Amino acid sequence: MGLQIGDIVPRKEVSFPELKGKVIAVDALNAIYQFLSSIRQPDGTPLMDSKKRITSHLSGLFYRNIALLSEGLKLIYVFDGEYHPLKGKTHELRQGAKDIAREKYERAIEEEDIESMGKYARGLTRVDEVMISESKELLEAMGIAVVQAPGEGEMQCAELVKSGQAFAVGSQDYDAIAVGGKRLIQNLTLSRKRKTRTGYIYIAPELIEYEKVLNSLGIDGDQLISLAILVGTDFNPGGVKGIGPKKALALVKDKKYPVKIFGELEEQGRLDFNWRDVFEIFKKPNVTKEKIHFPKLDGERIKEILVKRHDFSDERVQNQLDKLNEIKEQSKQKTLF
Repeated sequence: MGLQIGDIVPRKEVSFPELKGKVIAVDALNAIYQFLSSIRQPDGTPLMDSKKRITSHLSGLFYRNIALLSEGLKLIYVFDGEYHPLKGKTHELRQGAKDIAREKYERAIEEEDIESMGKYARGLTRVDEVMISESKELLEAMGIAVVQAPGEGEMQCAELVKSGQAFAVGSQDYDAIAVGGKRLIQNLTLSRKRKTRTGYIYIAPELIEYEKVLNSLGIDGDQLISLAILVGTDFNPGGVKGIGPKKALALVKDKKYPVKIFGELEEQGRLDFNWRDVFEIFKKPNVTKEKIHFPKLDGERIKEILVKRHDFSDERVQNQLDKLNEIKEQSKQKTLF
């Protein structure tokens, strides 16, 4: 769901050579959901081991992160903490969408419609505590820093960028920009090629910069938060009825101050949520100021998780471990120089 401002924010494509040497704070659950949704069989069945335990997320974390590390990036994965009570409605909407997807998926099974099975199975994606625990274990074994946020993971990512410990946030959502994260990179953990009806297309990473968003839209930080609330966030899904991104932008530029922006809407009876509570979440996000430490690469632990525990190919995992060790050696040489 998330914040729907993609149509009005400026962005530019960036190449991986431009990102070489940069530290990226990745919204962990955002990435894991991508892997669980996209790494599946044609009929929608996720990858599983011999005990029928889902492994799509582990495959994505291992192979795609090695691809990113090979490009010279350094990664921090940030996991969500406690959900804010205001996200309750968003969770209800997501569960409703899952129930609908399940009905359509079961109908597709009855009709033996493989294409529809693959389509609707993605809507059933679910992340549980075991997946989260093993994801953290694998990431740390790969030498990737893991941070447990007290609240929203994406807002913690933004804090790492603001504090100078990371160059940008890696996420498909826009919350990091709304809370003042300096840079957001989208499409980073996606597969670089996407299959379409006419063939494959290349998916390039895209950079969105906070200051350029403000300058391009002609607004300030508080107005950006107000705009986000108007179009809808996870804390007030749907926003204000009848107001899309362009109308919201015109409104914040006209009324200028949050009190005036939302005061008029309150008088009109158009608000069914407390805008001040939502505004406070973005203005003063629940984040930690901790210093990041990167763990050491542990090849044996990686093999124990993937090969022994989940039946991954020993040869394929070893080939990737050789790449990781090569990356590690190159990093040592640069440090010496």
